[in-house]
Amino acid sequence: MAVAGGSTVSDQTEAAQPHWSSRFAFVMAAIGSAVGLGNLWRFPAEAGANGGGAFVVFYIFCVVLIGLPLLLSETLIGRHGGSSAVESAKTVARDSGVSTGWSALAGVGVLGAFFILSFYSVVAGWVLYYVGVFAGDLVGALGGNLAGGAFAGQDQAAIEALLPALFADPVMLVSLHALFMAVTLFFVARGVSSGIEVVAVWLMPTFFALFLGITVYGAFTGAFAEAVDFLFAFNPERLLHPDVMLSALGQAFFSLSLGSALMITYGAYAGRDTNLAQSSLIIGGADTAVAILAGLCIFPIVFAAGLDAAAGPALMFVSLPVAFQAMPFGSLIGLLFFLMVGFAALTSSVALLEAPSSWLMHRFRVSRGRAAILVAGAAFVAGIFSALGYNLLADVRPLAWWPSFARLDILDSIDTVTGKILLPLSGLLTAIFIGWIADRRLIDAENGLSGGTQLLWRFLVAWLCPIVLTAILVLGIFPGLIG
Repeated sequence: MAVAGGSTVSDQTEAAQPHWSSRFAFVMAAIGSAVGLGNLWRFPAEAGANGGGAFVVFYIFCVVLIGLPLLLSETLIGRHGGSSAVESAKTVARDSGVSTGWSALAGVGVLGAFFILSFYSVVAGWVLYYVGVFAGDLVGALGGNLAGGAFAGQDQAAIEALLPALFADPVMLVSLHALFMAVTLFFVARGVSSGIEVVAVWLMPTFFALFLGITVYGAFTGAFAEAVDFLFAFNPERLLHPDVMLSALGQAFFSLSLGSALMITYGAYAGRDTNLAQSSLIIGGADTAVAILAGLCIFPIVFAAGLDAAAGPALMFVSLPVAFQAMPFGSLIGLLFFLMVGFAALTSSVALLEAPSSWLMHRFRVSRGRAAILVAGAAFVAGIFSALGYNLLADVRPLAWWPSFARLDILDSIDTVTGKILLPLSGLLTAIFIGWIADRRLIDAENGLSGGTQLLWRFLVAWLCPIVLTAILVLGIFPGLIG
């Protein structure tokens, strides 16, 4: 039974643990936590910057061999513990007869989720900005030629100037950040079934409908064949390039929301009748499909407009608005596209807020509403510094003492510390704990596997995952080790 934001402390801490109403709700919520800006913004940018096909091939291998085993490991910790991520890890450790200090694997993840939420909300604010821009443009188009492109009468330079103009406006950036955080807080404070599940069950199907529609539209109006060749052309030399391999590993890990305690938290709400192995396969498959389809959605439009596929993070917020300018029904398609991205961002931000809020509820026995407000408020304040890092604090370099990252601004510095240190560290500890430390009978009873599949999963978790995650961690801290 869900706990609403107005529940009392005793209601929250003594009542039965809330659960998803169905396996479908759990899968949709987990997919929603995984499918976000990492798929729609980061994956196409990484694919474009790393040669397309070679990156995609290695990314899929990473998801199958690293992502899925870790995803199952995290969800089973949550379901067995049936509490916050930290308390669930403590329970598994306690029931395995080992030190509860292993709960640090979840503690690091919760900390990572908090810091990611702080800057994720800022970036999601950019999405809201473009929703407003295209909505206003569509209203203007209704009085003229709806079938025409977006931003009628504006040249490419004017459209490309939209994002720098937003970055130069600290009031607008912080206001959008506050708006997105407030929406996220609203749903988390309402509880599991009345808030988080509602977002997942309603927004994710809507997201997929918009996503497929825009992809089909791009296939018929853009350079679809060129995009397919770019994403799937096999280049063995590029495939084995260290930079490509490291980028694909990091993207697979980031895309599935691993190492951030999200899947442990959501796993705690899964019922005993939910097969975690099957659910993990569906979640991982859906997340990977969205990432690849994001390339097939974005690159046909980019190529048709003659723009650079290797534009990096600017691909979504600069290149695509320029491309929409030249497309039929560009105002409408642009609005639907950024609405779709906004929906994906919200389902992920809800999970990012839920993980630390759940910890606060169980650790200090406060109500859900109060816990969510405290975490969201703290993340909002932290996020202000990321927003101001594009204007008033543009000269601040938090990692100036770290030669490899001395030039990073505030947002990119937080992204680097979380993505290259906290998340891989949490994932590494999880792999070691599940593969070597936790009671084998307990783990086997939870994971829903048997026979050869069980042995393969255990090998991947115990051997391959620690090796790969150690490499990600070391190369993330010392990127100069590869040429």
